[in-house]
Amino acid sequence: MSRVCTICARGGSKGVKNKNIRELAGKPLIVHTLEQARSSGLFELIAVSSDSKEILDIARKHGADLMVDRPPEMATDSAAKLPAILHCAKEAEKFKGARFEVVVDLDATSPLRLAEDIRGAVELLETRRASNVITAAPARRSPYFNLVELGENGVVRLSKPLMTPVTRRQDSPQCFDMNASIYVWQRDALFTHPTVFGSDTLLFVMPEERSIDIDSEWEFEMVEFLVKKRAAG
Repeated sequence: MSRVCTICARGGSKGVKNKNIRELAGKPLIVHTLEQARSSGLFELIAVSSDSKEILDIARKHGADLMVDRPPEMATDSAAKLPAILHCAKEAEKFKGARFEVVVDLDATSPLRLAEDIRGAVELLETRRASNVITAAPARRSPYFNLVELGENGVVRLSKPLMTPVTRRQDSPQCFDMNASIYVWQRDALFTHPTVFGSDTLLFVMPEERSIDIDSEWEFEMVEFLVKKRAAG
């Protein structure tokens, strides 16, 4: 299988300023993901998409094969990520002069994943021949048991009540928390019908301790602690 890895990292960030290039355990955050992509041994090409010259320069220095200038309309605070992934994959094919069979996107703000997680998600896609695979961790809250919503009148209600209520979370249907760490697509599925949830989307489950997506200072500090703990053995 020919595979391309995309890493899409905007220059702006409101939750953690300049988080993609901020040092985490001695190296810029995005470098952790670049190293994981290389150590997985899966990719013919690793492409980084960004609206930031500084991010692209760091990516070039740390082994990315292709630096993609992200169009301004794909780099706003309200822009969805999927169009940027598709744009990056198309640019990678232009650069390579060939089609890739599998597209894997790694989120730069999820550095706790392991190379084995990447390999596992890709293997799931390729062995089951699904259109795409997403990653998630077992959810700590359940919409059937202890996840609630407020109605228009301010009265609280269970998010997803069952016909027969459950009295223990363990008895409710199993739920998962998407961690945004790894997305895998069959190339043709992504290019013809770009979506995260298709009719045959599969789930690769990762443990909670490898599923933190950095979006706040607290999460940055927690991830840095865990990365340093892992490095110390």
